[in-house]
Amino acid sequence: MRHRPIRLSVLGLLLAVALSALAGAEDRRDHLASWMQGSFSSAEQAASDGDFFDIRLEMVEIWRQRDDGPWLYIEQAAAGRLDQPYRQRVYRLVAMDDGAIGSMVFEMPEPLRFAGAFRDEEPLAELTPSDLTEREGCTVVMRWVEDKGRYLGSTVDDHCKSSLRGASYATSEVEVRPDRLDSWDRGWSAGGEQVWGAEKAGYVFERQ
Repeated sequence: MRHRPIRLSVLGLLLAVALSALAGAEDRRDHLASWMQGSFSSAEQAASDGDFFDIRLEMVEIWRQRDDGPWLYIEQAAAGRLDQPYRQRVYRLVAMDDGAIGSMVFEMPEPLRFAGAFRDEEPLAELTPSDLTEREGCTVVMRWVEDKGRYLGSTVDDHCKSSLRGASYATSEVEVRPDRLDSWDRGWSAGGEQVWGAEKAGYVFERQ
């Protein structure tokens, strides 16, 4: 009986720490969402290194009335084919128990019919989360790095399955700063050989 108050105190302390970490992650989640929104371009990188293409990246918040987000619509296209984006996704940012932020990845039905939706006053208003398909295992786990003043994150191990160009799984490494976003997406064979994606470094998207 004498030990029960000590045990309860320890449990209470652990719960308080967990709740504090979650609250901190929620604040960081909203901060990260604000940094991710905007128009970005890899034109400067492409001009200095022929191994990279001039890619435009658009990210806008959607479904602002929901309280289970933030939700973001993402559109990527080559500079010369802005009306034909090659990647359209929806991200949902969630606070994790350990203080990290998970960027969940969702695919859209018939994505090309929503090309250019980032310009709309209420992007993707005709869709709801139930219309989306989660890419399970592809969540990018983001963490705030205090001494660098930025967010760093990646997918977990080989959990993000992919069959693109003969790949077995894909990985993503992401770095978010106030003025730029770095992204390195790669596909890997079952034997661990890279089969698609930039080889020497990720894409550097400067905020426009």
